[in-house]
Amino acid sequence: MTGWDDDERAVLVALLRARPCGLSWSQIAAEVADAGSARAVWDQHLPRDLFSADTDEDVVLRAARDDVRAWREADFDFLTFLDADYPAQLREVHQMPPVLFVRGAPRTDEIAVSVVGSRKASSTALRNARDIAAGLVANQVTVLSGLAEGIDTVAHETALSTGGRTVAVIGTGITKTFPAANRALQEKIAVDGLVLSQFWPDAPPTKQSFPMRNATMSAYGRATIVVEAGEQSGARIQARTAVAHGRPVILMDAVAHGTNWGRVLVGAPGVFVAADVTAALDVVRRVLAQSNQLTELLAMVDE
Repeated sequence: MTGWDDDERAVLVALLRARPCGLSWSQIAAEVADAGSARAVWDQHLPRDLFSADTDEDVVLRAARDDVRAWREADFDFLTFLDADYPAQLREVHQMPPVLFVRGAPRTDEIAVSVVGSRKASSTALRNARDIAAGLVANQVTVLSGLAEGIDTVAHETALSTGGRTVAVIGTGITKTFPAANRALQEKIAVDGLVLSQFWPDAPPTKQSFPMRNATMSAYGRATIVVEAGEQSGARIQARTAVAHGRPVILMDAVAHGTNWGRVLVGAPGVFVAADVTAALDVVRRVLAQSNQLTELLAMVDE
């Protein structure tokens, strides 16, 4: 976008922190997108005469500019939703993160599928997660997960060990690790894949951050596979969010018929039930083929 520079990015950061009129981050992003300028939105909601001598406007904006400059020199990258390198698929959902902090190599044409499930997974579920991740790699699909214990960890590790690409969407700031036991894994993913955070760099994990992370994972991937999950699992949140996003959801049989929330989702548009790993990967192939056909059709229309 012409004129979208680090000064505009800093004003966006200041807006997100100030949240004028109680606006949500999504509302702020929508207003900035419509105006094509964060500064214009700032001037509309926070005119200079609103500030007192003790909270001068320049002090607020200077702090944001200082942070943006510091982030440019850090060992991670800072992206806003109006930057060319921002993942286009995230712009398709209402919960689009206005800012991202990433370590690794972003890809604008990423084809990823989420593999998610219980932190305290059964041995059968861990084996299924391993086989699903290996199958995705064999089909040149990026393995997407949330760096949690259990299913997430196995999915990431399998992708790396089989020579594939994996993306970790984390529930903390980019400089933090949760759980601490996955610190080495997070570093490995940052070198060979991509670590992505929508939170301020030093943000700790919170109860709210993980559902937000799940929404971003749903939007980033072409589909979500729930390997195993309990009634209160974060995977449940991601599955429901993916349905709302119009993203396909693949429930392993034990989830579809062994949980109340899974039974409710069965029959919803875009929800598939897989009896085993082979069936889950077959659904992924069909979903990606349909997505490619739609992309080709839209390209023909644009011509």
